Amino acid sequence: MQRYKAIYSYIQEIQKKLKDEQQLASMFASCFPNTLETTVKLLDDGTTFVFTGDIPAMWLRDSSAQVNPYIKLAQDDPDLQRLLRGLIHRQAGYIVLDPYANAFNNGSEGQGHKGDRPLADPWVWERKFELDSLCYPVKLCYSYWKATQEETIFNGVVHQMLQKIVATMQVEQCHDQASSYTFERPYPAPQSDTLPFHGKGTRTNYTGMLWSGFRPSDDACKFGFLIPANMFAVVVLGYIEEIARSIYADERLARQAQTLRKEVDFGIKTYGIVEHPRYGRIYAYETDGYGNYNLMDDANVPSLLSMPYLGYCAIDDTLYQNTRRFVLSRDNPYYFAGTYAHGVGSPHTPTGYIWPIALSICGLTTQDKDEQEELLHMLVTTTADSGYMHEGFHQDDPRQFTRPWFAWANSLFAEFVLHVVGSRT
Repeated sequence: MQRYKAIYSYIQEIQKKLKDEQQLASMFASCFPNTLETTVKLLDDGTTFVFTGDIPAMWLRDSSAQVNPYIKLAQDDPDLQRLLRGLIHRQAGYIVLDPYANAFNNGSEGQGHKGDRPLADPWVWERKFELDSLCYPVKLCYSYWKATQEETIFNGVVHQMLQKIVATMQVEQCHDQASSYTFERPYPAPQSDTLPFHGKGTRTNYTGMLWSGFRPSDDACKFGFLIPANMFAVVVLGYIEEIARSIYADERLARQAQTLRKEVDFGIKTYGIVEHPRYGRIYAYETDGYGNYNLMDDANVPSLLSMPYLGYCAIDDTLYQNTRRFVLSRDNPYYFAGTYAHGVGSPHTPTGYIWPIALSICGLTTQDKDEQEELLHMLVTTTADSGYMHEGFHQDDPRQFTRPWFAWANSLFAEFVLHVVGSRT
């Protein structure tokens, strides 16, 4: 008997709608179930391990994003419910174990990066503190609850996870004074893999925002307040507040989340906006609260480009539109334009490499149908005839690419396709 019937029925439904676009229909049919078919392990304890693809570890961010397009189909599919419920509970257990780790092993086998200081728990693949790693599991939990109305997911471990997330965020508001977190990866690791000043990171002033050691690219932050991650935190702190009150009747947690949400948002609005001579008032990518800013955007989500996608603001918000114009211009040092495509890349990959994740996010955050169709064309024609997304590809030669098996990019592409199909009807 076929499992995940909702997924495969939906694929057939979308393929019929794309009957005049056979290449797009074929790619959707490959990319949409890619996470399900190649990266999911249903474990005997009822939890689910979802690894990222060509790396055998489970990232809190990637695993959440990989299954995101499946959530809306879960209400009538017990197999999907089992998968998603199990993932929520495994993520909760990981965060309770170590809220500063970004990637975990399936067991306590001690796999992952060797020599990092301080030594991580054997369950941990990598202990880079990325603020978004605390946000994505909350988004997954909240989205699943709203899609299925299933409250049984909210067990004691999930409650502990939410408490741990808020407590960790409170500490990281005052990173320099209150946090014991450090991270160093010895030479010959690249500089982007380690934090300066004995692993503490560059100094930050108090702003109300939350410190992050690393970006969602796993690269070290230049300045400790990563604005897109703080925007994501504002959104999920609202989710925590609602869950705390509606499910756990935990007024203390709800009030902590509410206060934190307001303080972080105040910090973004007060310290995260700069006046650009060409684009007007825009959001910076990073700041330290001392008046230093990093003006750029990165392909990885959360990004400045992804603000409406994550729920922080509306697409037509003036500050967002100003920022978007900056991001999609050569004034962004990681925007590239070549023979085959134009879009956002990352310092994580070579110069001139454009990321399909960024192209999909660009399409998910525009109301311009012509722009969406152009982005679809770029995505379909830059796979090096593989039919799957890659991490990044060269703007002038898509046969040069990084990471042939990157499930997050496949899921986000499928999500974009579904968005376009929905907007056509």
